[in-house]
Amino acid sequence: MNAVFVGFGFGPIQAGLFVYEAYRTGRFKRLVVADVVPELVESVRKNAGYYHVNIAHPEGVESAEVGPVEIYDPSVEADRDALKQAVAEAQEISTAVPSVSFYTSEQPGSIHRVLADGFLLKRSQNGPPAIVYAAENHNQAADILEEQTSSTLQGQASLVLQNRVRFLNTVIGKMSGVITDPAEMAGLAPVTPNAGRAFLVEEFNRILISDVNPDGPFTFKRSITAFEEKRDLLPFEEAKLYGHNATHALGAYLGMLGGIRRIAELRDHPDVLGLMRSAFIEESGGALISKYRGTDPLFTPKGYERYADDLLKRMTNPHLRDTAERVGRDPRRKLEWDDRLIGTMRLALGQGIRPWRYAVGAAAALACLFPDLRSNPGADIAPLLEDWWKKAPAGERSQIVREVVQGWRSVGQFMKG
Repeated sequence: MNAVFVGFGFGPIQAGLFVYEAYRTGRFKRLVVADVVPELVESVRKNAGYYHVNIAHPEGVESAEVGPVEIYDPSVEADRDALKQAVAEAQEISTAVPSVSFYTSEQPGSIHRVLADGFLLKRSQNGPPAIVYAAENHNQAADILEEQTSSTLQGQASLVLQNRVRFLNTVIGKMSGVITDPAEMAGLAPVTPNAGRAFLVEEFNRILISDVNPDGPFTFKRSITAFEEKRDLLPFEEAKLYGHNATHALGAYLGMLGGIRRIAELRDHPDVLGLMRSAFIEESGGALISKYRGTDPLFTPKGYERYADDLLKRMTNPHLRDTAERVGRDPRRKLEWDDRLIGTMRLALGQGIRPWRYAVGAAAALACLFPDLRSNPGADIAPLLEDWWKKAPAGERSQIVREVVQGWRSVGQFMKG
């Protein structure tokens, strides 16, 4: 029990995956987390460093107590100094913040600055080698974080990071959420007695990470052994974004148009659930199998069908309490050229597969983004889409616009009433 763990961001993935798994190993003498919400930091401190996470199983919800953890607010100078020293002593570090854009800021407590200063201390104090898990939903998150940390170290970067720090990308298919509505929190353990929120995560725990020691003799050692290393994460990252995320969004937007509140209610709508399954297997699966056939058993017809059916069952687990609004939040971003819906359509078209079901999902997202369009099913949406994606190649853009316009004609049948 000699290792030190440090986590940046204290939401459900940090609390219910990284810290939880580190705690369960029994190998860490210190569990350290950072968060910028003063009320959350104070509530954990007042609870002697202990917190609860709720784990959704198919048959019910289990509550687990974790701790003690040390929690610090990097915007506070004394806390920031404590975090830097913890980084210097850490063997495993994770970032679990809303996006890669949260890695940097102008504030002295910016993640990349705290890491850089901590790594300088690690070198001067001859601290242990450290693994950094970048848990943000981006297939280059680790590379971005390493580059931004290195830029702060400037000329010392290679001396500080070489053989001391290894940044790892992750593929995290674990669904989770923060519950703050008092009515929704019924039956759940709050993070702390006075926190006013609960962390809810699913039991699924097959987390994929980059190969820890890909290019030579053993250097880095993991105490958290639950994660599975892959030499090449890209195929699995695309399966998550263009399979899991795309289909989740498809169901959420059709559900929102149909007046569905919780994703679990889709089990009562076989038309929507059937469309989701066909999209998942025939469009996403067909394209990814064509692209990555032979790399892993996942990318076979049977392997991908098992993957899709397992995820659809997990997505609609009523104990996860997931809402269509949460899954479908920020439809403008999810309609970006490289994001889950349009990205999946482009992937499929590139493999000779017509993605008409994801086009329906994209059109549904548009209707959720612009409620006024729902009363005008004959609206010409092509100019809007052409303008959104004006920087994309003209030929490919026109093809995608045609598909979404066609999908728009089918959206009406899913609208409530």
